Amino acid sequence: MPLKTFIREFGNISNKSPARKDNHRRGRSHIAPEASSSSSSSSSSSSSSSSSTLSLAGSSTPIIEQGQWANLPPELLLDIIQRVETKEKCWPGRRDVVACASVCKSWREITKEIVKTPEQCGFFTFPISLKQPGPRDAPIQCFIRRERETSTYRLHLGLSPALSGDLSKPLLVAKRVRRATCSDFMIYLKGDDFSKSSNDYIGKLRSNFLGSKFNIFESQPQYDSTAQSTPRSRWKTYLKSVPPKVPTISLNTASISYELNVLRTKGPRRLKCIMYSIPVSSLEEGGTARTPTAFANCPDEDPSPPVDSKGKKPRMGFNSTVCGKPPKSVQSTALALKNKSPRWHEQLQCWCLNFKGRVTVASVKNFQLVAAAEPGHNIAVAEQDKVILQFGKIGKDIFTMDYRYPLSAFQAFAICLSSFGTKPGKNWIC
Repeated sequence: MPLKTFIREFGNISNKSPARKDNHRRGRSHIAPEASSSSSSSSSSSSSSSSSTLSLAGSSTPIIEQGQWANLPPELLLDIIQRVETKEKCWPGRRDVVACASVCKSWREITKEIVKTPEQCGFFTFPISLKQPGPRDAPIQCFIRRERETSTYRLHLGLSPALSGDLSKPLLVAKRVRRATCSDFMIYLKGDDFSKSSNDYIGKLRSNFLGSKFNIFESQPQYDSTAQSTPRSRWKTYLKSVPPKVPTISLNTASISYELNVLRTKGPRRLKCIMYSIPVSSLEEGGTARTPTAFANCPDEDPSPPVDSKGKKPRMGFNSTVCGKPPKSVQSTALALKNKSPRWHEQLQCWCLNFKGRVTVASVKNFQLVAAAEPGHNIAVAEQDKVILQFGKIGKDIFTMDYRYPLSAFQAFAICLSSFGTKPGKNWIC
């Protein structure tokens, strides 16, 4: 007998039992009564027509089974979700699309099929959109708010705090952790728990002692057949309302380097980014970039096992870090980005870049990144001139961040965080 059918029948028996009030004393779970009922007949009819709710001891969150909403005809359900998705194009109205995916499993599967990636539609819907490439045509405009007292950096979707106000959508949060030999920018989906064991942790940015070189690490699931949970353990974890913990590793997916200026002469910074997770072929005609569909803490994913240079699978525990560089074959095909060279303005007596009105305050942190294509790469000239990422200051502790394909919001945010790494070596960077 299927497990859901067993629970449903168990709920019907409990509703008819005369000792229903004492059920919570005999076992760990009981069927919660209906919120409002005028008579026993109305109570029994409402419980049979609606989905049963299973309340668990020690947990305030009930487990709701799929009810009458899951029995809608697929054609009608598809039309409803399509209408909602077409109508709501921006936040906070986009919450209605997420709400459709939260009704039940059938609604969630259809919503996932309808909702497109940021590369295709140009806006966010689910949290996984933050790790998917941005649109090809127009950039996604965001801003970063720096909190000096807590060393926290918050990424919001919107033009600026003045224009977006309270309607700006929080995207990512970074917490800076200073260490003896380096600095880490821990990146989370939310700012509730700033620990590496948090389910909201998705990656980090690590600098060297001088603050001239950085590495981007993305949290990805570790392939280990012994660590995979069994159906029995998954159901026990589900009953406890605790998300299962999946062993993860932090893979080095990009490196950022600032050129040292030993003479300390004034001038613009020179930085270069090597994106190991993005092939250079993604900018060629017909090329594509990696588009993940789920986060690392999803236990249903079956990722491919990571293999080292000797062809062996590394043994690592929870939240391990792979600090080494990717194989040379990956480095040779990785996409390289460089900052766009500014021009010297004689009247203003400063270096200038055209930010198209998105940057209003002069700062050494302002930069624009373009593709660093080599002659052997089949990348069009127009594609090489496109600004993939631009970052600049518009006020005290307020910065704008505009990015496009093939970068994701997570990668663009990590690159911009490198500008805040104020180690001693940063005074030498030009």
